[in-house]
Amino acid sequence: MNALPTPFAPARAEVAHAGADAAEVFDRLRRHLSPKLALTGSFAGRGAVETAALGPRVTLSDGRTALDFGSYAVTLLGHRHPAVVAAVRQQLETMPAATRSLANPVAAQAAACLAGYLGDRLPKVYFGLNGADVVEVAVKLARLATGRDRVLAVNGAFHGKSLGALALTHSPLYRAGLRGCTVDVVHLDPQDGDAVRRETAAAPVAALVFEPVQGENGALVLPPDVLRTWCADAAAAGALVVADEIQCGLRRCGERSLALAAGLPVDAVLLGKPLGGGVVPLSALVCSERFYAPLAADPFLHSATFGGHPLSCAALPAALEAIEELAPHGRRLSALLDAALERSAARFPQVVRAVRGTGLLRGVDLVSARAAGTVLVELAAAGLLVSPCLSRPTTVRLLPPLVCTEEDLAHGVELLDGALAAVALGTDTAGAGAARAGTAPRHATGAP
Repeated sequence: MNALPTPFAPARAEVAHAGADAAEVFDRLRRHLSPKLALTGSFAGRGAVETAALGPRVTLSDGRTALDFGSYAVTLLGHRHPAVVAAVRQQLETMPAATRSLANPVAAQAAACLAGYLGDRLPKVYFGLNGADVVEVAVKLARLATGRDRVLAVNGAFHGKSLGALALTHSPLYRAGLRGCTVDVVHLDPQDGDAVRRETAAAPVAALVFEPVQGENGALVLPPDVLRTWCADAAAAGALVVADEIQCGLRRCGERSLALAAGLPVDAVLLGKPLGGGVVPLSALVCSERFYAPLAADPFLHSATFGGHPLSCAALPAALEAIEELAPHGRRLSALLDAALERSAARFPQVVRAVRGTGLLRGVDLVSARAAGTVLVELAAAGLLVSPCLSRPTTVRLLPPLVCTEEDLAHGVELLDGALAAVALGTDTAGAGAARAGTAPRHATGAP
């Protein structure tokens, strides 16, 4: 087995649980946040709450540990990566907040580092805190830079839930009760290679926005040939091209940027989720001079109090360096995951319809939403955290971190196979039975 090529240590979270009063936590969630958050959190933790984490594992208030293949793609470097924590701690002890009137060297260094990381093809950077932040500014700048209003997005897309980003998000689930959104958006069929050409001929288009891999849509990889045609047609019509790689970029799917690695003529790449190393929130729009021109003319055209926050920007160089050190290990994990999921699909053909995705972003599509729900129940009981796909409820999403060992990966797939077996048999496994009985199966504690 291959050891991790970093000083990042254990395959198990060597941290003591904080002994949090789970009942009090759930009561506060019900009273001050959302009762449904309390319900889903109680279900996922079987009555316990998260209290600590290290590497690929999370410790719960009852002392159990869970393997984290979820966290919505944030923890690509696992939890508390030592190099990222050290960088943030050093900044915390010097200047944790920016004045916003003086120039901040940490933000300047982070911007230069990120532009260089993508090969200096896109020299301009805007920092946000989450994905929707940079989707919003990307749409705003594209419309201003081109003087056009219409934006092209893709069926199945997810770009965020704030009002502007929500217009690009395809699922009507998130727009329930809203009369409309403020951006004129046309969604395209990803199998229709002529769609961009037709739309740009029909009326002016400001931008084409796409995810090379649609994470929320069940880890669906968009056809590369269609993307190449779309990008060329958009560029020929004077529209700007935006690759949203907030979930699939930064080596999650093998490349620093899937669009740039494929040679697509993009004007902007959106990054986020693991950009802050899994320690602090950070997102970024990395773009061309033309795209950025409205902000170059007026830097206060779009601003945010905590945009370019020193703690977040301090994490970026350490996070990118750690990601690059782990990239070869990630390629090995990806190959192992390919083979393992192929075996799982062959073992349970009556349950698994398809396995989608690439790299360390995978979707296991099941025969029904009910089957996917059963798998989620089983995995929660067994001690594997995964991310459901709200836009595709038949799919269970797997997001293993780069800091997994090969043993961790094999263990995660073993737990998945146990959940698939429960669906195939139509009966409960020991894990689900233990959950009802209030006891933990052996593998839920991290024991081999």
